[in-house]
Amino acid sequence: FMQNGTHYRTCHLCEAMCGIAVEVKGGSIASIRGDDKDPLSRGHICPKAVALQDLHEDPERLRKPVRKTPTGWQEIEWDEAFRTVAEKLHSTRSTHGRNSIGVYLGNPNVHNHGSLIATMPFLRAVGTQNRFSATSNDQLPHMLASLEMFGHQVLFPIPDIDNTDLFICIGGNPMASNGSLMTVPDFRGRLKALKQRGGKMIVVDPRRTETAKLAEEFHFVRPGTDAFLLMAMVNTLFTDELVHPGPAKDLIKDLDLLRLASLPFTPEAVAKRTGISAETTRDLAHQLANTPKAALYTRMGTSTQTFGSIATWLAYCLNILTGKLDTVGGVMFTQPAIDLIALGAMSGQQGHFGKRHSRVKGLPEFAGEYPSSTMADEILTPGEGQVRAFVTVAGNPVLSSPNGRRLDEALSGLDFMVSVDYYINETTRHADIILPPTAALERSHYDIIFNMLAVRNVSKYSEALFDAGPDSRHDWQILLELAHRLEKLRKGGTLPIRSELGWRAFRQVGPDPIIDLLLRTGPYGAGTGRGRGMVEPATGVIMSLLPKHHPLRGLAKLSSLNPQWQELPKGLSLKRLKEHPSGIDLGALRPALPNRLFTRDGKIHLAPRRYLEDVERLHRQLSAPEPSGGLLLIGRRHVRSNNSWMHNCRRLVKGKDRCTLLIHTHDANRLGLQAGSKAQISVADRQVILSVEITEDMMPGVVSIPHGWGHDRDGTRQSTASAHAGASINDLLSDQDTDPVAGTSVLNGQPVTVKVWQPEQQRIPA
Repeated sequence: FMQNGTHYRTCHLCEAMCGIAVEVKGGSIASIRGDDKDPLSRGHICPKAVALQDLHEDPERLRKPVRKTPTGWQEIEWDEAFRTVAEKLHSTRSTHGRNSIGVYLGNPNVHNHGSLIATMPFLRAVGTQNRFSATSNDQLPHMLASLEMFGHQVLFPIPDIDNTDLFICIGGNPMASNGSLMTVPDFRGRLKALKQRGGKMIVVDPRRTETAKLAEEFHFVRPGTDAFLLMAMVNTLFTDELVHPGPAKDLIKDLDLLRLASLPFTPEAVAKRTGISAETTRDLAHQLANTPKAALYTRMGTSTQTFGSIATWLAYCLNILTGKLDTVGGVMFTQPAIDLIALGAMSGQQGHFGKRHSRVKGLPEFAGEYPSSTMADEILTPGEGQVRAFVTVAGNPVLSSPNGRRLDEALSGLDFMVSVDYYINETTRHADIILPPTAALERSHYDIIFNMLAVRNVSKYSEALFDAGPDSRHDWQILLELAHRLEKLRKGGTLPIRSELGWRAFRQVGPDPIIDLLLRTGPYGAGTGRGRGMVEPATGVIMSLLPKHHPLRGLAKLSSLNPQWQELPKGLSLKRLKEHPSGIDLGALRPALPNRLFTRDGKIHLAPRRYLEDVERLHRQLSAPEPSGGLLLIGRRHVRSNNSWMHNCRRLVKGKDRCTLLIHTHDANRLGLQAGSKAQISVADRQVILSVEITEDMMPGVVSIPHGWGHDRDGTRQSTASAHAGASINDLLSDQDTDPVAGTSVLNGQPVTVKVWQPEQQRIPA
């Protein structure tokens, strides 16, 4: 164990990257509080941070590999587990082809630098094109818009909330999420500062969320119609001559194409569809245009709907048209210490879309991944390329992807399944072998991804707080060992000497030396010319394990193009971050164009063809009859919850039931529902039963169920979660409904039927 005292690190449980101070006494956690010296979170934490102790100490967390037997789960040794998994995967690939293996990566992987780095050689060794992740149930439209408009899939414009005077939030709830694609710890405190300098916040949402309740202005919007609202705002800017791109003026192209696309979508034409008056729509556009420091932010509510791609594209356009891109107080690009964006651009890996399409539905891949909504199709549909073996890494898609019951059926019929996870949950219960990694406090931490999304440039490294013990494995060790064994089996049992040295080097030094090299060669780095000792030669060999065009291969080139390190002998390195355990402040967001633009022509593309083509579908919907009957379903998030994997933490689920059906008073009265009674919510032959919560915070005609619940399936081993089971919203949602542009799952705006639940009615069995 670490010595008694206070240890500083980053909470990894959501995107906020809050700094925490962990007090250790007698080898155990005594308390967890916010770190006042953390330059980003400044002492703030949310209730999730204290759950780190619950996760670490959870007696139901697996510590050794387990194998499913006819009599139950049986612990096995690591070598046997690795050998069995590698042989089964190799046999499947040899017999049925490389695409007969499927891989799903869950959200926790992006909070874990070791897993991120080791995933690449693992995927290379597996060789499958049937890769999936949570991306297509979440932020894919934002990644597509960034790729199409700015030339890089993770070059997101981030609201400069610390300096803005107007924050317009559509379909987001940062009070509950701590930001999403906008890493913003202590949103409440930052909002208070915004108001103190005379600013305001406007929220548009089908629910009066925790964020909306703090807004000076709030408007209900009908689910799934945000694209109409945003297009009408674009129309208003052109009609009222409010288009002033500001710093981006000489960088934009296709302005006239965007104007022509917006012509039919006047505020009057969309008002009935959105539920927002023409006057209000015009006013929103005018406020955005006429406030010098303003930012428009959209998130899950707008991206996971049938017009999610168009809505996200238009939100980017509105910030650009009003001169808010790359300006202080507007939306800006981060300049993180580990700059994967520049690395990717140097190696030609800015992202790609639609290079191939899925076997069954023909959905486009994005960055090598197919939409998660087609996982069950690929497993259940016979033919060449059918998925027969499956790997999940830190994911629970049975609860987090649409039509979870169908995915349950698919996973139960696999020839073989392995999960890298430390819980037996709704997904991993189908596995033949589970390989449990160490818990977060037992490994080091550097947040590569969310520093690229933060509202301030910072850098922080956390050492492992506890010794995991000799009979444990980090996730990077698990993935690396499997990759090594798969490569050896594929090569007949022996690898070339350089390759073998690469595997051994990686296994010996781990991912932290690569983090050090990334820091040194980054924009604030100390360079590679000093202090490299015995580690850096090993990293060169490790690079040989990565795909030929992987961004990390550009490290050597980036180093040679970074002359500033000679002027900064005390620049960033792992050693320096260890000397500053609360992190180092690298400054506020600042203008970065045109250097931060990676399109081939150096221009911002305002009207990519794929969006213009889909505008025709949007226009057809504008003149289509209004949908009648039923209620529209949306999800929601709570500050004590994050997807499906924290509900076994007692501190987070205690108190009142949070998995309820939210419904407006008018709709409840019309349907004869009483507060606290049970309602049956159904779509076709899919149904769930939930307690009713009646509130004026819902838009009439809209109901809400939170995401991530449904812990009532047999065969799991999470007693706290099972005792607070709730119901899964994804047991209602169809996996056939996707946004045709990006392939994103439609999670918001699907119609449902709600009625009083009769006791004799039975739920669909698990």
